[in-house]
Amino acid sequence: MGLLYLGTSLTWAEAKKYAAHVRHHGITQFLHIWDRLKDRTGDELLWGDEVEYLVISLDDKEKNAKLSLRQTEILAKLNAIVDDICADCPENVSVPKFHPEYGRYMLESTPGSPYTGSISDLLSVEGNMRYRRTLARKHLKVNEIPLTFTSFPRLGAPGQFTEPGFDPNHATSSHSLFLPEEITNPHARFPTLTANIRTRRGSKVAINLPIFFDEKTPRPFIDPTIPWDRDIYPEDSEAKSGAALPDHVYMDAMGFGMGCCCLQLTFQACNVADARRLYDGLIPIGPILLALTAASPAWRGYLADVDCRWNVVAGSVDDRTDEERGLKELKNDRFRIPKSRYDSVDLYLSTEWTNRPEYNDTDVPYDPEIYERLRKHGLDALLSKHMAHLFIRDPLVIFSETIDQDDATSSDHFENLQSTNWQTLRFKPPPPNSSIGWRVEFRSMEVQITDFENAAFAVFVVLLSRAILYFNLNFYIPISKVDQNMQTAQKRDAARSEKFYFRKDVYPHDGSPGSSAASISSGQFSPPKNSGHKQKKLGNCFTPPGPPVNGELQIPVEDEYELMTMDGIINGKGDSFPGLLRLISAYLDTLDMDAEAAARIELYLDLIRSRANGSLDTTATWIRNFIRSHPAYKFDSVISQEINYDLLLAVDEIERGVRQEKSLIPEHYTGGIKDGGSIGL
Repeated sequence: MGLLYLGTSLTWAEAKKYAAHVRHHGITQFLHIWDRLKDRTGDELLWGDEVEYLVISLDDKEKNAKLSLRQTEILAKLNAIVDDICADCPENVSVPKFHPEYGRYMLESTPGSPYTGSISDLLSVEGNMRYRRTLARKHLKVNEIPLTFTSFPRLGAPGQFTEPGFDPNHATSSHSLFLPEEITNPHARFPTLTANIRTRRGSKVAINLPIFFDEKTPRPFIDPTIPWDRDIYPEDSEAKSGAALPDHVYMDAMGFGMGCCCLQLTFQACNVADARRLYDGLIPIGPILLALTAASPAWRGYLADVDCRWNVVAGSVDDRTDEERGLKELKNDRFRIPKSRYDSVDLYLSTEWTNRPEYNDTDVPYDPEIYERLRKHGLDALLSKHMAHLFIRDPLVIFSETIDQDDATSSDHFENLQSTNWQTLRFKPPPPNSSIGWRVEFRSMEVQITDFENAAFAVFVVLLSRAILYFNLNFYIPISKVDQNMQTAQKRDAARSEKFYFRKDVYPHDGSPGSSAASISSGQFSPPKNSGHKQKKLGNCFTPPGPPVNGELQIPVEDEYELMTMDGIINGKGDSFPGLLRLISAYLDTLDMDAEAAARIELYLDLIRSRANGSLDTTATWIRNFIRSHPAYKFDSVISQEINYDLLLAVDEIERGVRQEKSLIPEHYTGGIKDGGSIGL
């Protein structure tokens, strides 16, 4: 969630005076990093995951599942426990870390140190995730549970949904009609971020999700739970004035989006060129895995007609003014900006010939002065435009103590803007004074109920990332089609019912391992030339694409892609398209691993296979079906307190392995009650 300083945060009226200062010095800081590390190469694969939890307080008597607002107390206890464990750890064992998040009911966990490319590390991911959950569970109250659950279904609904309960009438930073101030992490960054987004925008954020029309849902649907006539804050009339749309679930605060949980992965690349290639290769994968991990159909006490969090989060931090959104003529602002600062990627970055200019086909506003400054410094056009695009935004949180920095040793101004451009992927330069290299963060996935599922998606992405680089796979499609896929991915039951734009021919045409005639004609890979013995660990430094064998192929871009089903993209379409799993299998064939390790990896890949072919439900489909089959459900789209309680209790039972849901989880899953995980102690 960004940098957490101890200091005095500035209101928007004060902060905006320093916006140009932060942008200028942020670019200066980036250029210092670039000059020092642009030629750095040879870094090994290091990678990690971030898993976020809701802490739920269960009231069995009232049948109410509430959000526990004890984050500060819980983190203090967990960090003390971690320190005690660390005191006796062997050098090769790292204890997981726990971090604060936006919601005061949230926890974030990461492995204590990055995973390497070893097969044993790949197979340790699930155990590490389980250990973290077990550790958290042991140090919660007896009625509290840690759930990896994307969105709390009754956040902002009538009645008590937090423990303890608070009144939204005192929401001084968000002015929300629904969320109390106390749901926000009390660190100054978070309420300041909330207030400054609202103030800069000139209104509250407005999020509207289409209601899921069930048999008895009123038509038109006019939400009776909105306090239409509240008159406390200047923005209270916005809902009645059109911000709240008919037939939609209306939300009005940052907490609805940044209070969601997700699964994120970060990979260290060999060098900056490989980081840019990997970034580009994963861009078209973002919406595919958003749809496949869909886990959030329930919002503010209603079933919505969407399955994912993405547009909610995008709307929750949309600080664009009316002019920037194109609602008014540009007079006071510098740019029309098509997207929220939380949205899908806008530009491919690689300078390889495979990245045709036609793929960057959307309107991408950028700061021309920053662009020219970067170009004059020697940066290429693509990276210059990427940075100049990120830096059209204003810094939202500035601490008075950090305004003046040593640009040669600090990257705080750079990170102020970099870390508040929340996109499906993030291209991450090395921090100053660190051994960390160039990295890529993959950010689109929704968190899953069990650590088995979260580990499966993590293993899938890291193996796919290796296949992309090893075989020089080409997944490029126009950014406009990626954007369309992002919207498609959020539709109800998208993984089963929708089609997505995807490239038809993903093999290279440059003589590299994936480009043989056999590869192209049959979808099977031939062994790499001069490959020698199989590798004992996942590689990280790969030969970049060479020039095309028969000259650059220049078929029309629109002939390079087509609409495919999720099953086709993941599992393939016979000889016409290999499917991502077959590409991963080809990469696995280059590794030296024993049968037991291969079998364990196959269990993870089989989950992905089954979700893609529809034999297993997505989490969102399972949640929707659970709610609609609950005895107390009245087929009116309303998620009552009792339904929410039973749902979250069931989620915990699934994770622990005491409840089987064969439509969601493979039968071999035994759960956390039988395996508390391990970090090698």
